[in-house]
Amino acid sequence: MDTEKSKGDWSEVEIQAAVDAYLNMLSREQAGQKFVKTEENRILREGPLAGRTKGSVEFRMQNISTVLVELGRDRIEGYKPAKNVGANVTRSIRRALGASSVLTSEDSVPTADEAILEQRAAKFERQLFQYVPKGIKNPIQTESTRKTYFRDPELRGWVRQQANGKCEGCGNPAPFQKDGQPFLEVHHVKHLSQDGSDLPSNVVALCPNCHQRCHHSSDRVEFTAWLYKNVERLEEE
Repeated sequence: MDTEKSKGDWSEVEIQAAVDAYLNMLSREQAGQKFVKTEENRILREGPLAGRTKGSVEFRMQNISTVLVELGRDRIEGYKPAKNVGANVTRSIRRALGASSVLTSEDSVPTADEAILEQRAAKFERQLFQYVPKGIKNPIQTESTRKTYFRDPELRGWVRQQANGKCEGCGNPAPFQKDGQPFLEVHHVKHLSQDGSDLPSNVVALCPNCHQRCHHSSDRVEFTAWLYKNVERLEEE
């Protein structure tokens, strides 16, 4: 009697394990490090994917390649994208990609897309930083329906991590959590539209109220001066 679990739907935990393993392999491939797919397959089947067959794990990796290609992202060369991936599986893989804390080389690439920037920054926010990100001295502007700028996802994650869940303006805790993390907005003290940099010396993590205060309040000049005085890493440009 065939009791192989793959005859049933994969759980979110199983898909997350497969995605994390895939991204780990992708990261190694991008770094020029070798790995053996069959060995990685075996490790998964002896751990979080116990009960799945070698073939079903291989096919799931091909599913992940398909979704990554659809998202315009890099994939592992050895996992050819599968055809006709179901809508439910696609949604589950996309959720797992967004929730994964595994970093690949593309996660460090600056982007002007706010959604991608947030997704990448969230990964870095969950890491233990051993360095201060380089940032971008002169962010490149790109044209869309409005002007946007390429920004460093590592820096965004690091700044919010430095704030430790508290607004660097008012000192109050973040007003709510998003995806398990305190929600703080990253503000460029000298605005990018005024040729401000995307460097650690020009960014702070603020609650939405203080962020809007920097842009719209009658005391925004005085409040900005206060930030320069009280947030040690800031430097006037």
